Amino acid sequence: MQTMEQQNDKISFFKGMRDGVPIALGYFAVAFTLGITAGKAGMNALQSSLMSALMLASAGEFAAISMIGSGAGVMEMIVTTVVINMRYLLMSSALSQKVQPNRPFLHRIFMSYAVTDEIFGISMTVPGKLNPFYQYGAASVAGPGWVIGTFLGTVVGMVLPAPVMSAMSVAIYGMFLAVVIPPARKNKIIAVVVVISMSVSFLFQSIPGLKNISSGFQIILLTVLISAAAAILFPVQEEQHAS
Repeated sequence: MQTMEQQNDKISFFKGMRDGVPIALGYFAVAFTLGITAGKAGMNALQSSLMSALMLASAGEFAAISMIGSGAGVMEMIVTTVVINMRYLLMSSALSQKVQPNRPFLHRIFMSYAVTDEIFGISMTVPGKLNPFYQYGAASVAGPGWVIGTFLGTVVGMVLPAPVMSAMSVAIYGMFLAVVIPPARKNKIIAVVVVISMSVSFLFQSIPGLKNISSGFQIILLTVLISAAAAILFPVQEEQHAS
């Protein structure tokens, strides 16, 4: 017979799969565009798919593929990718504090593979402490969506009409809205922080000097500054998040 913990793990896994479905659909559309870009840069389907399977990072992969296409050096590519993906250090730190404390450290290592913006978003909104199997379930659906989308984009993307490719490239924004809107509707503070984040991000993309900062560093700066300000102005009471 299954123990209570095993039953909870199973329930959490299937909840993660359910919540990972819209992420997988969004990933597929964006990865399809990524595959097209990889094909234009001279990569074959196996190379682009392997990159997606190992990295699971849209901004980092787009940057790497662009540098491959331009003939950049290996070290330059590595440094750029590390800088762009540095925001995942912040996400991993936050997730490590939310994981159920009775779980072996090995779970944190496995979870680190699937720390993406979207999976991080749904994982942090789980009430109470996070069961690692929830993230495993989400990754088991979202990850293949990303890899398959990249593969098909590299193989058949070039034959699609330009309007279709443009429409697919904006699917990721709908996925972000699906992650952000529900908690924002329940909590006015979250809604205000989201609006401020969008406004400041727009300024970073518009003001000369600021817009020259890499996307990875922009995300890190905005995350640290806005989250710190929100924590100081709107501290969460202990009883609100105790498990």
